[in-house]
This record gives sequence, structure tokens and C-alpha cells, in this order.
Amino acid sequence: MMGMSVPYEATGRTQQKSRTREALVAAARELLSAGSTPQVEDAAQRAGISRTTAYRYFPNQRSLLVAAQPQISPDTLLPAGAPSDPYARLDAFMQAFTRYNLEWEPQLRSALRLSLEPGAAPPTLRQGRAIGWIEHALEPLRTSHPGIDIRALAVAIRSATGIEALIWLRDVAGYSRKRAAETVRASARALLAAALAGAHPDAAGAVPASSRPGAAAAPARRRQSQRRTSAR
Repeated sequence: MMGMSVPYEATGRTQQKSRTREALVAAARELLSAGSTPQVEDAAQRAGISRTTAYRYFPNQRSLLVAAQPQISPDTLLPAGAPSDPYARLDAFMQAFTRYNLEWEPQLRSALRLSLEPGAAPPTLRQGRAIGWIEHALEPLRTSHPGIDIRALAVAIRSATGIEALIWLRDVAGYSRKRAAETVRASARALLAAALAGAHPDAAGAVPASSRPGAAAAPARRRQSQRRTSAR
């Protein structure tokens, strides 16, 4: 039986090899942030490392790009002492989630490209961990609104607010980072409002007035109606 392959950096002078590997990963991240999708030789040149050495660590572009992805995997993106009010809690989460997506945008873009390759296994980032983060943000609803399907709501919010939505808003709609961030946060809030309204269709107070469709135009419509009545 053939033995398992041992990574090059796991043998011999491991500390030095670890530094070399990290230098290549850092170079790849810098190139991604500059808007390019680096090949192994590009990262080697930027890091001042020979191509031959670089390919010992990363045999192809895909392995390099996967290594360049953010590896942090916190249990939650909510800050300590996050509020229990569903809107405030979701807002706090969305601020952190959007900041995370924009901070790692170049790497997340490359992860998305890799995940779309025919027959390719999804990179680590494409495992749906954001769903768990959103479910944690929605956790108080399990007690206050047991009729809401938290998992389904989390999936809906993720689909409307993740890196894919931000890329579309930035590249296709032409939005600035600030406007794109505001849009996905508003989308998350609207989905929560719809879920709460569906859970309590007879309780208007479940949805803030500012979140109800047409709420901003209601005062103007009332004034117009009053003027028409007085003119009769």
C-alpha cells in the first residue's frame, strides 16, 4: 500500500519552509488585492522566491489561491453584548458581515471563481458557514417567534447579502462600496420584516413602520387626499 503524501513544508527545515510558504501566500494576497489573479510564478516573483521553490509548495494556481483565502472561522460575527432585539441584532451582524466581505473581497472573488470551475471541489470558503453565523444572529426568534423557520430565513438572508450580491452590486449596478453595503443591509432587514409579518399577520407592531412597504410615502398620500377632499 502506498504511503500518504507528506507536504513539502512538513519535512526538513520546517520553520524556514513555513516562512517561505507564508511569504508566497502573503504575496498572492497582495496581488489579489491589486486586482490580479496570480499564477504561482507571479507570487514567487513578488516574494523574491525562485519559481522552482514556489512550485514545491504550490503545484498549481488553484492550490495557491485556496491557501490565500481567509482561514479565520469564528463561531459568530456578532460583537460581545449584542442586542436581543431582532432588528438591532441583525443590523449588528450585517455590519460585521458586510465589513468582512469587503475586507476580503479580492480573496472571496477568487474563491467564487474557483468554486465555479467545472468538476472542481468547492474551496473551504464555499461551505456555507455564513448560514451558521446568520442563524446565531436570529437565535432569539426561536423563543419569541417559534413559527419562523430560522434556517430558511438565514438562507434567504445569505442569498441576498453575501459576496455574490456585493459583486453584482459593485460590478453590474455600479454601486460604490458604501452604497452596496447599505443595500445588502436593507435587504436583510426587509427579509426579517417579511418573516415577522408572516409570523404575526395581525400585529402591525411586529414590523417597524419604517420597514413597511410604502411607509415613507404614506404622509404625502394623506396630505394629497385631504387637499382633494377640501377642494370638493
